[in-house]
Amino acid sequence: MRQLTFAFVLLLAAVCAAQTSQEPQPIVSFDVTAIDKSMNPCDDFYQFACGSWMKNNPIPGDQSRWGQFAKLADNNLYVLRDLLQKAGQGGANRSAVEQKVGDFYGACMDESVIEKKGYSPIKPDLARIEKVKNKSELISLVAQMHREGMSGLFSFYPFPSFKQGSQMIATVDQGGLTLPDRDYYLKDDPKAVETRQKYQEHVARMLKLIGDKPQAAEANAKTVLAIETELARASMDRTQRRNPHNRDHWMSLTELEKLGPNFQFTRYFESVASPKFTELNVANPEFFKQINAQIDSVPLEQWKTYLRWKTLKNQAPLLSKVFVDENFSWTQYMSGQKELEPRWKRCVEYTDNDLGEALGQLYVDKTFGKEGKERTLKMVQAIEHAMERDINELEWMAPETKKRAMEKLSSIVNNIGYPDKWRDYSSVKVTRDDLNGNDRRATVFESNRQYNKIGKPVDRKEWTMTPPTVNAYYRSANNDINFPAGILQPPFYSNKIDDAVNFGAIGVVIGHELTHGFDDQGRKFDAKGDLKDWWTAEDGKEFEKRAACIDEQYSGYSVDTDKGPEKLNGKLTLGENTADNGGARLAYMALKEIVGDKDPGPIDGYTTDQRFFLGYAQVWCQNVTPQELGVRVKTDPHSPGRYRVNGVVSNSPEFQKAFSCKQGDKMVSQNACRVW
Repeated sequence: MRQLTFAFVLLLAAVCAAQTSQEPQPIVSFDVTAIDKSMNPCDDFYQFACGSWMKNNPIPGDQSRWGQFAKLADNNLYVLRDLLQKAGQGGANRSAVEQKVGDFYGACMDESVIEKKGYSPIKPDLARIEKVKNKSELISLVAQMHREGMSGLFSFYPFPSFKQGSQMIATVDQGGLTLPDRDYYLKDDPKAVETRQKYQEHVARMLKLIGDKPQAAEANAKTVLAIETELARASMDRTQRRNPHNRDHWMSLTELEKLGPNFQFTRYFESVASPKFTELNVANPEFFKQINAQIDSVPLEQWKTYLRWKTLKNQAPLLSKVFVDENFSWTQYMSGQKELEPRWKRCVEYTDNDLGEALGQLYVDKTFGKEGKERTLKMVQAIEHAMERDINELEWMAPETKKRAMEKLSSIVNNIGYPDKWRDYSSVKVTRDDLNGNDRRATVFESNRQYNKIGKPVDRKEWTMTPPTVNAYYRSANNDINFPAGILQPPFYSNKIDDAVNFGAIGVVIGHELTHGFDDQGRKFDAKGDLKDWWTAEDGKEFEKRAACIDEQYSGYSVDTDKGPEKLNGKLTLGENTADNGGARLAYMALKEIVGDKDPGPIDGYTTDQRFFLGYAQVWCQNVTPQELGVRVKTDPHSPGRYRVNGVVSNSPEFQKAFSCKQGDKMVSQNACRVW
């Protein structure tokens, strides 16, 4: 289940670079002390809004980036820890939910038991790999590993049909890599070469911990890298995958078997215990064509070595200290994080990952409640109304396309705070002395739950993030927006702050998610979630022209990574950049409609409009290690905080008026971009 956790799990914790925080840090919705008044806001608004914050909030030792998102997520951890400690105290009055999460957390915190076990929890896994006698048994083993949450070779999951978005279908896809992106295996620049060498050394050290002799471990590490390099070579890159048409390949099971006969898919699907089906989507057919030959040509013993590694890498964080430490050494190299998070934080995270909607019930009861849901819904409706106005006022869009856009907007499902119906974990056995078993049983439960969706209608009210998560998301195939309770608090929202700050913070997040329904990916799906072109040909061209402006703008930005200055990938980040720009505009429109002629005037020395933009900028205040930036430039569809702010305001006439910027100032774009 750790691998199913959202790609972007938010990093947590602390006050100073060399220390881990011991207490939650207070967060305010509008921080005057964060402002760097020595900076002209028209030259670098991010530095103006966040400069003093960055100076006074260095990255904690157990983090690789530290910002307002992370600080709020860290505070949530303290709340969750208190709930888990109370739930773990036992007693006849504990609810079933409290027993599950309390004992899971308690088992994770019992280091003495974990140390005694060493790596014995995965010895049965290693033994079953060793027993594999042929490629057919290998495929069955891959299926069992997938069911138990361990990645390898490729991916299998349910997903809404691109052709009929209301239906869940089986999907097979590329997969099996350990490094963050295919380019880490294929690029030849010095940093990439160094990373592969460091990775190989890490694999060898880990294999030695489970008994491989030094020479064998080094040879096996080379085998792992060689296999993963071929998987990478066959994989579609991230930019290509952003186009849903590139991942839409409907096939019969018979056609898939012909495409990659060595994968023995009929055997695989039987072994993974998925429901019966005759048709599915093959997200990247070329991957299965290319790797088909590898399954046959790579010796069985080498495949077994690869699967031993994938098992070990997946389970290492839950094993004894030597495995945790070696696993963290790799994290240090890749991210620049100096210290391992304290165990209690890791255990809170594991509990949230494995039993998230059980723990979420306790969290919501303590922090959110029905009132928070109702307040947020009102803001969502106000911003949806702004988007309705925005669409109607667009000069470049024809009436026919506007009508379809309005149909899609009116069909969006709003999920706020927490699920209407909580997930039932009653079948998951959790004991106080078996961390690995608890994790495995919870993972199998989730795998079965996922596989059982195949052939059933899409549930647009189901959540993919847990309630304490500090994040939000839009799903094109579901046509829904989702705001977990974790983000609906300062600095994003407070009922004690003025509307300008709230709309600049959570309001822009809401507008951002709504805009995703109409970004370069979202616009390809209709109101039902079908991959269907509802645009006139001329309007489609107009959209692409405006999106190209955003692409070019953000491709011109660069950041200082451990490799040196690196340009942002404007195509990879296009959807998020479009959503940032559109979200800010929608939230501003909604604010002006609510304020009307009752503007409260300056507060803390800043006007309503200025506080709106400062409220937006300050949620993105952050410090990031060069190593972490290097990874994110290659893998993250979001731009770094500085450009999420400066990129938006440089396109905004409203910002420029609010701060009296003039032509020639850096925050006044000479070629302002606007899609929505």
